[in-house]
Amino acid sequence: MEDLTPRQIVEKLDMYVIGQHKAKRAVAIALRNRSRRLKLPEDIRDEIAPKNILMIGPTGVGKTEIARRLAKLCNAPFLKVEATKYTEVGYVGRDVESMIRDLMAVGYNDVKAEMQEKMREQSGEKVEERLLDLLLPGSGEKENKKDLIALPPGNSQTASENAVSTREKFRQMLRDGKLEDREVELSIDRRPQLPNMEIIAGGNMDDLESGIRNLTSFIVGGKSHRRTVTVKEARRLLTEEVLDGMVDHDKVAEIARQRVEQSGIIFIDEIDKIAVKGERSGQDVSREGVQRDILPIVEGSNVNTKYGIVDTTHILFIAAGAFSIAAPSDLIPELQGRFPLRVELDSLHKDDFRRILTEPKNALTYQYTALLSTEGVTVKFSDDAIERMSALGEEVNAMSENIGARRLHTIMEKVLDEISFSADEHKGETIVIDSAYVDERLKDISQNQDLSRYIL
Repeated sequence: MEDLTPRQIVEKLDMYVIGQHKAKRAVAIALRNRSRRLKLPEDIRDEIAPKNILMIGPTGVGKTEIARRLAKLCNAPFLKVEATKYTEVGYVGRDVESMIRDLMAVGYNDVKAEMQEKMREQSGEKVEERLLDLLLPGSGEKENKKDLIALPPGNSQTASENAVSTREKFRQMLRDGKLEDREVELSIDRRPQLPNMEIIAGGNMDDLESGIRNLTSFIVGGKSHRRTVTVKEARRLLTEEVLDGMVDHDKVAEIARQRVEQSGIIFIDEIDKIAVKGERSGQDVSREGVQRDILPIVEGSNVNTKYGIVDTTHILFIAAGAFSIAAPSDLIPELQGRFPLRVELDSLHKDDFRRILTEPKNALTYQYTALLSTEGVTVKFSDDAIERMSALGEEVNAMSENIGARRLHTIMEKVLDEISFSADEHKGETIVIDSAYVDERLKDISQNQDLSRYIL
């Protein structure tokens, strides 16, 4: 991530999201400022807080897609949540601090995966020996010494040499992949970790229950059960077990905590749904309570997690909402002030739909073409078909609810419904989708406003 300039970040996002240059630009600058801050002296670094972003725009214009692509683009702990999932402290449901616990879990798993990848080659030898022990019980050195039977010198030496020779033959067969489908009986151990005592003492209810379960399992001892699996599956299970034993979990937690605190990003979607408009009812009071609970986390506070205490001061928050009923000004003033950068995303029109259908790396036309190619059917979309579907998307959005680019998914499904159903009957054929074909499939539906409301 550090090597990407804001311009390069925007170019990467352009490969998947059409338009919305202002939103991409704001996000790119915010991400670049993360890496800039980390290069500063420590005394200045702590004074620079991230400038949180509020994305405002109708549904289906790319807010969530920008977040999804950011998650894959940045090498930093990233979490996407919905504001409506949380409840005020004291009500039944998840409290807002759980988003920090979830982010910490993401960071922990990322660091653990990185460490395990570095140790994978080193673990290969141990896994190979374990597999050979399963294939040839009693052929390993330890078993030979333990189960040694007194035999005449000549016979003992010959038996030992034969065992070693057989083991080496099986080792070569294992490396050549000739034993992948052979079945072995594997004993899988589940060794629980000792939970953090701070969580049991003062964590939230979810962590408390989890901590008590782990503590009980740790005292009683891990469960182990035997399974009959193929060598291929046994290799995967043994690799996981060996790698888990090689990793220093305390070190993983410490590195993950630093990453989360210094470069973590949380994307809060649907934040407009907890905004309160006009007179307040009982439910609105609860929504305002959620806003007040979010406030200290965005401002910077310490949150207890199962991996230690996390400081949220330098975590970047990106909030997004359609604000079709409420307005950003309906959020409590303190929360508004914590999202100083506001970006409005544009509504999508015919030209945008046309570009969405053809330009992105994951364009819808490419997705459906690839799906049907697995049945031996070649589907081609003519330019006039793309134009017609784009125009229909704009028309139906104008007549009924405007759901943005999501309308194209529905249109594409209706256009390709017959081909998708009978693809096996058209194996080896090339089918060209033109505007006449699109009209044939959609004309009656799109012109009947009542039908289009329910079908498109």
